[in-house]
Amino acid sequence: MHWLYYLILILILLSGWILNLFLLPGLWLMVAAAAGYAWITSGWYLGVKGLIFLLALAVLAEVAEFAAGSAGAKKAGGTRRAMAGAIVGALAGGLLFTGLVPIPILGTLVGVCLGAFLGAGSIELAIRRELWHSTKVGLGAAQGRLMGILVKLLIGLAMFLLAAWTALPWTSQRPSPPASSPPTTSPAN
Repeated sequence: MHWLYYLILILILLSGWILNLFLLPGLWLMVAAAAGYAWITSGWYLGVKGLIFLLALAVLAEVAEFAAGSAGAKKAGGTRRAMAGAIVGALAGGLLFTGLVPIPILGTLVGVCLGAFLGAGSIELAIRRELWHSTKVGLGAAQGRLMGILVKLLIGLAMFLLAAWTALPWTSQRPSPPASSPPTTSPAN
C-alpha cells in the first residue's frame, strides 16, 4: 500500500514543480504533499527532518524569487521605489500580460518580466526623468526577475528529488515491530 502512496506523492510533487513554471505556488503543494505522505506512512520513510528541510528550501526559493527583481533594479542603480515597482509590476504583468505570447509557460514568463520592467522603469522615470537610466533600471528588474524564477525552479527540482528519494518505501527503512520478550518467571523457592 505504501508504494501506491508513493506513486501518488510523485505525481503531486511533479504537478507542484510544473505549477512553478506557471508561477503558481507549486512549492507549497510539494511541501503539503510530502507532509501528507509522512502522516499517512507514520513517518516511516519521510520524517520530520526531511519535512523541515523541504520547508526551508521552499522558503528560500520564495525569498530568492521575491527579492531578485528588486535586486536587479537596485543593481542597475534604481531607487527603493523602483524596486517596489518591480515587485508590483511583476505581479501585475503576470496577470495582465500573459496573453501577449499564446504559449502557456513562455507567455507567463514574458508577462512577469515585462511587468517588472515596466514597474521599475516607469517609477524610475517618474523620479529621475531620465529615459536611458529608467530603461536600464527596468531591464535590470526584468533580468533579476527571470533569474529569480530560474533559481526557484532549480530549488523546486532539488525539492522534488529530495522528497522522491527520501520517501522511497524500501522495506529496509521500515522499523521492525518491537520484539516480544519471553515472560519472566521467578524461580520457585
